[in-house]
Amino acid sequence: MRSLIWPGRGMLALLVAGVFAPTLALPQELAAPDPDVEAIRRRVESYVAAFNAQDAQRLAEHWLPEAVYVNPVTGRQVRGRRAIVEEFRQMFATLGKVKLVVEVESIRLLSPHVALEQGRARVVYPEGNSDLSRYTAVHVKQGEQWFLDRVSEQEVYEPPSRYEKLKELEWMVGTWIDEAEDGVVKTTCRWSRNRNFLIRFFDVLTPQGVELAGMQLITWDPNEKQIRSWVFDSDGGFGQGQWTRRGNRWIVTVTSTLPQGGKAAAVNIITRVDENRFRWKSINRTARGRPLPNLPEVTIVRISPHVPGDSPEEQ
Repeated sequence: MRSLIWPGRGMLALLVAGVFAPTLALPQELAAPDPDVEAIRRRVESYVAAFNAQDAQRLAEHWLPEAVYVNPVTGRQVRGRRAIVEEFRQMFATLGKVKLVVEVESIRLLSPHVALEQGRARVVYPEGNSDLSRYTAVHVKQGEQWFLDRVSEQEVYEPPSRYEKLKELEWMVGTWIDEAEDGVVKTTCRWSRNRNFLIRFFDVLTPQGVELAGMQLITWDPNEKQIRSWVFDSDGGFGQGQWTRRGNRWIVTVTSTLPQGGKAAAVNIITRVDENRFRWKSINRTARGRPLPNLPEVTIVRISPHVPGDSPEEQ
């Protein structure tokens, strides 16, 4: 932040320049596209197309004749186009039908014949997994064409996501209401960052106010190979559940620790009716070893499909 406000009038000078000096030269990013920058972008698109077509010869033609290529998988260095062709052929034979996706973040002209490109590259493997790296590429212009001289890459760590295992519960995101004569249960459900958890908050509301509140976390357990949940309430109780799907129903086997001590258990059955309704009931209930009556089935209605923070842009 110091660079923006020091010396003291630095930011003010920028604002004044923008308001009172519109004839000042625009930054390169706001000026008309530079023909060389556009030419490099087209070369990047051509490179990606050649890679995804597994055309080793066409790929090597994007490099300078004397360029040094470093295989990002093996770390092996090879020099010259002929060696680069062979390196790509071996890579494709080893990795199979891989796919390259490139996001160019910037291209800067360092001189009329040298440019620096930075961005992110993702290699997607046939099994569906992928590797993401941040790269810097040096382009050199020979004649009217731009060629790669060298590329450096740094792997980007991506936290694992369990979204693929949890997305069948994505319909739960939103705000839900269960209204009864003696009160209302309001539940909001949203995704956590990276979509590794579904987070549900609930409030039991009576004419006297909030009688009980709590939170539930739902995730995929890679050890148990099952969706599991943990719930905590404002009275001090807590529990866990194991989720099993049967068609449009979810069977949640719950074990809990009561606020005053002792164990409780139940089987909760969630039946999805449509986009905005599901039914809930609880059976096989026990507390401190004693059986409890089943709870009758209720219908819970969604009043809003959105919760602040549940979109990817907010995570």
